[in-house]
Amino acid sequence: MTLRVSGSRLVDPEGAAVRLRGVGLGGWLNMENFITGYPSTESEMRRAVGEALGEDRAELFFDRLLTSFFGPGDAELLASLGVNCVRIPVNYRHLESDDRPMEVVERGFRHLDRVVGLLGEHGIYSVIDLHALPGAQNQHWHSDNPTHVASFWRHRHFQDRVVHLWEAIADRYRDHRWVAGYNPVNEPADPTGTVVGPFYDRLVKAVRAVDPGHVLFLDGNTYSTDFSVFREVYENTVFVCHDYALAGFAHGGPYPGRTRGEWVDREQLERTFERRTAFQRQTGTPLWVGEFGPVYTGDPAVDEQRYQILRDQLDIYDAHEAGWSLWTYKDVGLQGLVYAAGPYMERFGPFIAKKTRLGADRWGSTMEESADILAPLHALLETEFPGWDPYPWGARYQADDLIRHILIAQAMLPEYASLFRGLSDEELIALADSFALPACARREPLLELLAANLAAR
Repeated sequence: MTLRVSGSRLVDPEGAAVRLRGVGLGGWLNMENFITGYPSTESEMRRAVGEALGEDRAELFFDRLLTSFFGPGDAELLASLGVNCVRIPVNYRHLESDDRPMEVVERGFRHLDRVVGLLGEHGIYSVIDLHALPGAQNQHWHSDNPTHVASFWRHRHFQDRVVHLWEAIADRYRDHRWVAGYNPVNEPADPTGTVVGPFYDRLVKAVRAVDPGHVLFLDGNTYSTDFSVFREVYENTVFVCHDYALAGFAHGGPYPGRTRGEWVDREQLERTFERRTAFQRQTGTPLWVGEFGPVYTGDPAVDEQRYQILRDQLDIYDAHEAGWSLWTYKDVGLQGLVYAAGPYMERFGPFIAKKTRLGADRWGSTMEESADILAPLHALLETEFPGWDPYPWGARYQADDLIRHILIAQAMLPEYASLFRGLSDEELIALADSFALPACARREPLLELLAANLAAR
């Protein structure tokens, strides 16, 4: 037995209330460009590095990276902070391949099994999160989408594969007490809003038939903000909101203060949280924030404002007895509690700086990089197509996504891959080991902030 939903709370097998509070393990089994320093999407990056190194040596690097990125010391650190939950994003490509659909890759579970086990040894629950689905369930890089089209919602074939994959995952972990539950679709973005609800109905039924005991953590549509798509309140289910603060983005203004014309302070943060969790409170289901967290800049004065955003959000969650999962545990310096150093950053640091200068990563871009060059295009779109309002966030964001985060990012892939050429096996291993905890720098103010909050509640 593991956790279950009881009214507005999660409870353990003895009936004691459990509030899941922890971190997301972003950039690991689902790699992301801003987390590990590459451009474009994971599958495109792996393809480029594979061409540079050859298949076998690329596998040597990537498998070592997965091993180094999270080990016993990482679980010990999280336990020492008081964390009791880790949300684990997974790319479907570890468990199934596009050229052999409906065939589960048994070997793909080895790292997931290892980390779920490590966390369990320290009394930390795992939430297994399918972050990238075949066909891509949203329009952005984190679903491993090389385009801006979420084809998952257009093709029944992709949906069939995900149902089959979740049946396999649920069967594997159905008796694991330290798996808190399953987060089957990260940040779905069905532009029509008509497919996601019926798909959830089908998926819930299929998973429950295999594993009736584990909690389901279901994200709302439009990047976990729209819960109108749910036609019923499923049993033993948490409806998950994501709660990024406007002032905490890379383009965020002062806090408190104005960001893109909107005033942001603690009161505004709480109003936003209450709006995003209205469905949960109306239905009397548990509150859990699956993702949130500010972006850090390296400027001490700005970052102190970002820490204050985080303190205020945690205070709000405490007041509402909401659980949470901070994004993200480890990266190359944008958000992580700890971040890579050593040979990887020495070799790729200038390239990462170039990505930053060009705004090639959607997460971390201010949307002002190369503004003088892109301004005429934005002006053209506004003049010629004043009524164009593409899903999900309008014309300005769509243009930036297509130009910066797809075109420029893909143009950068050969340069990134070239930095692997000529390296020995030992040097590749040293690059991967730059993400091992002993090689990482620690964001001490963030670690202290989290430990203090977790100790106080």
